[in-house]
This record gives sequence, structure tokens and C-alpha cells, in this order.
Amino acid sequence: MPFPGSLRYGAVLLACIATGAPLVASAAVSDPLAFETTHTGQAVGLAPMPGRNGMVVTAQDIASHVGADILARGGNAVDAAVAVGYALAVVYPAAGNIGGGGFMTLRMPDGHVTFLDFREHAPAAATPDMYRDGSGHVIAGASTTGWRAVAVPGTVAGMEAVHDRWGKLSRADVMAPAIALARDGFVLKPSDVDLLHTATAAFAKDPYASKIFLHADGTPLAAGERLVQPDLARTLERIARDGARAFYEGPVAREIVKSSRKGGGILSRQDFASYHTRMMAPLSCEYRGYHIDTAPPPSGGGVALCEMLNILSGYDMHALGLHTAASIQREVEAMRHAYADRQDLGDPAFVTNPVAHLTDPAYALQIRQSLPLNHAVSSASLHPGAPESEKEETTHYSIADRDGMAVAVTYTLNGWFGAGVVAGRTGIVMNDEMDDFSSQPGVPNMFGIIGSQANAIAPGKTPLSSMAPTIVSRAGQPVMVLGSPGGSRIPTIVLSVLTGMVDYGLDVQQAVDLPRIHEQWQPDVVQVERGALSPAVVKTLTREGYKIEEHAPWGVAESILAGGPRIGRVGQARYYGGADMRHQSGAAVGE
Repeated sequence: MPFPGSLRYGAVLLACIATGAPLVASAAVSDPLAFETTHTGQAVGLAPMPGRNGMVVTAQDIASHVGADILARGGNAVDAAVAVGYALAVVYPAAGNIGGGGFMTLRMPDGHVTFLDFREHAPAAATPDMYRDGSGHVIAGASTTGWRAVAVPGTVAGMEAVHDRWGKLSRADVMAPAIALARDGFVLKPSDVDLLHTATAAFAKDPYASKIFLHADGTPLAAGERLVQPDLARTLERIARDGARAFYEGPVAREIVKSSRKGGGILSRQDFASYHTRMMAPLSCEYRGYHIDTAPPPSGGGVALCEMLNILSGYDMHALGLHTAASIQREVEAMRHAYADRQDLGDPAFVTNPVAHLTDPAYALQIRQSLPLNHAVSSASLHPGAPESEKEETTHYSIADRDGMAVAVTYTLNGWFGAGVVAGRTGIVMNDEMDDFSSQPGVPNMFGIIGSQANAIAPGKTPLSSMAPTIVSRAGQPVMVLGSPGGSRIPTIVLSVLTGMVDYGLDVQQAVDLPRIHEQWQPDVVQVERGALSPAVVKTLTREGYKIEEHAPWGVAESILAGGPRIGRVGQARYYGGADMRHQSGAAVGE
């Protein structure tokens, strides 16, 4: 499902798309500025947003300003990341959350990088067959709707863990903006109500959700109205006072468990008391002299990203040209192999993952040596599978500060507004993260990812994810902070933005705006955004055996580039932000 309001993306690229002409000439892009003026003679891209001392890029402009204000008041990137995480729970309740979980990649000023897993855990009462009927068939909707779809949230534990260790400002200071926004409310924009309207039917079924997000007569809120969330404000105040203990041991946990039991869920007090985050080494790889730090398992997204980069490193992508038939063919085959490989990954506490092998450049060389350069590889020749429709949820934000600290965060409720339930008087929208497990091996989840035994449901287990918050450095200095929502498309979105800057010389905003392509092994089709490929390229790829399907724009790749608006061009500011205009409400705000 495309983001509501995503067609505003037209201000960025539709001047080219409307002509039906290719994005760029079929030759390699020798002058990156040609990207901005191709076909129309008029600039089609927004300029990157400069920040002299810091940068915050999120999918909601209020949250972006909250983060930038924290930086301006002397906070570091971790303070801003925590403030933004809590603020998004208020102003972006479709995906921002304290009822879900996520991943965070952090780069310290001294160059040390760490990865935090604060994903949701399966409750202790969860079983591998809990979403199957008596005949062993998966029950439609059982893992996505209602309290039985809810996993143990990790966001509060994650935010408090990083703030306790690396934050400079007090917890009260970084949480004050979110508390005020919940208590006093904020005025809804059209993009806000578009998201709210996607869940009107779910809100109507839950008395606590309807009290927050609907009028008393059941009608949805409208643009220009103020969304006030007093219950959520009180919950945030408790966390500001008592930290993670308030959420996992105190009245918040009691109310969530009470609501779960009343709604037929399986959460327990012990599930909350035993929740823990994991500090891990990031997954690292190299690409054309750049060092990439991204998400390790339980993310399959970072593995897929590094495998794709390793494969593409053996081709001169710049010489092949931006979105030519030859470059797309290489990218698609890299995607196909990486997604076929990632299906057997799982929580490293429960399974042994072949990460070293999958991210080994020698393995990428073997793949390249087996790849044809003029026709499609059959996905069935790699692994069997079955297609399913794609959804796009989650949210990502990127932050960098004056000292060179960088934070990339992708966190989620899974589907829009998660399981469609609010936890009683807490005001918390709860996740439907149990759908990220394999309800049955061989059966795809809501994102079309084929299930495997490695990702089967087990008590206390973390589900496999595609989220890939990523930080890129070179010569010991941070260069990029990036990531995106998009379910199984996340790794290919990050790939597009990263290679757009490294291989094709695009500035950060152009790389974010660049129309995307995606292939995930199953279904065996190449998905493209409108206008991504010229008719001539489509004709060539079709002749080579590729099935091309056009889709509405996807993903929200909030990104930061350090040093200049594009690689190799020194700017007057330290950072440049690219906000993804596929979603109207986001913003890059410099400090």
C-alpha cells in the first residue's frame, strides 16, 4: 500500500515522469547535475537541507524539529534520538511507538559503532502452531489483528538503555516535548489524517482506540483538528519519572497485561519483567572504499544489503549507467540471490546463522561468475516459494550531531497502527509483530517473505526483520546515515540511496528521490516505481525474461550525508539532509 499523500513525490520527479521519458540518458551519468534537468530543462529535485552543526531527518516534521531543538540545547545525537522516538509515538502513531520495537545503529565520535536490538519478543505462552487451525492451516489475520498478534514491546527499554549510557541531558528534558505534545495536542495535517483514516474500522472496534482517534459519534478526525492524548501523556510522565521500570514493572505493564487478557491475548507480567535489549556488534562490509555498518541478525536486512553490495562491487555500475538495462539487470540478480539466501536466517539466540559466508566477498564472486548478463535467472532455480502482496509500514529516522555522533533508528508496530488495539488507559498503540515470525514454514507473511523453520515462533524469541538502520564511514569519518521503512523492500531502498550517491554522484536528496526497483526472489517479478525505467529499458529487460510490474512509490528513506550535498563536493555546512517526499509530513531539520 503506498503512503497516503505519496504523490506529492511529483514535485521531486514527476516533471520527468509525466513525459514518459527515461530518468536519464542511457549513457553513464558523467554530470550528476543532468539528473536535475533531464527532459524538461527545469529542476525536478528539492535541494538537500543543510545543517551547520547537526541534522535530524524523520517522517514527521514536528518530531524533526523536536530532535533539532534538543541538539540546539546541547544534547547529543542520542538525546535527540530518544526525544524523537518518544515524540513520534505521539505525532506519528501509525508507526512511531512505545508499544513496538526496533533496531538502532550508533556511531560514537571516536568511531566505535554498536548496534542495539530492542525488537519485540514472543510471549512465554507463544507456540509454533498458535496461528494454525485444527487442520494445520494458517488462520488469515490471526497474526496481524487483535491481542493475540501482540509481542512484548521493546521500544522503552531500548530508548532508556541508550540514554542511560550515552545521553547528556536528563530523561525529563528529552521526554518533555513528547509529554507536552500528548498532553496539549497538536494540529493534524492532511497527511496525518490520511494515516489515521487507514485504521478507522479498527479504531471503531476498540473502545480505547476509538476514544483517542475518533469523535464520539464514530466519525474520523479531520485536518485542522487537534489530537490530544491525555492517557499517553500520563504514561510518558511515568516513564520520565521512573524510567524503563515504570513500563516493565509498574502500572503500565499491569494495564497492558490486563488489556491483553481481556482481549484474548497471552501477554504476562513475567514477559515484561524478563524483557531485555541486546547490544551487539554491527554487521560490517565494504563498498568501493566505504565502510558500511548495518543490522546483523535478527535482521535479515543488513545481510541482504551487504550481500548485494558485495555482488555489485564487481561491476562498474557508474560506467553501466543509472537505470540502464545493463545496470538494472545486475542489480536485480544481486537482489534475487540475496533474498533467496536470507530466508533461512533467524534470532541468533536460537539458530546459527551463516552470516560470514553470505557476506563473504568470495561468495559474491562465485555468484557473479554464475550470473548471465543478458537474461533473467529463474527464482525457482534457487529456492521454491509463493507470492503474496506487499505492505509498507514502520518508520526510520537519522540523526547526526556536532561531535560526529550518528544514530540510525528504524522502529515499528509492524502494520499501520499495529494490531489495531490500544492498551487500556495507557494510550499505547500495540504492535502486531508476531506476524514477522513464520506461522508455517513455506507460507509467506504480510510482506511476502517466505517462512522458514529458523524463524518459527518460540517463547522469548525475536522475529526476523528486514529493518536495516545503516551508517557509512570513510577514512574514520561518518559519511552517511540512512534507512527506511518498507518491509521486505527495506534493503533494496537502502541499496538505491547508497549506490545513488556512491556510484552515480547524486546528491543526498536526489538519491532519496530516485525511483526505486525491487526484486525479492519470490514473487519472481521486478517491481518498479512509476517512471523508474524508460520504455526502451523495459522492452530490453522484458526481452531478456524479466517481468516488470509498476507500483506506486514506496519507502521513506530519511538520509544524511556529511561534508557536502553530494560526495566529492565540499559544502558550507557539515551535514546535508534528504527528506523523502513520498510522504508529505517528513522533514530534514538542521541545527
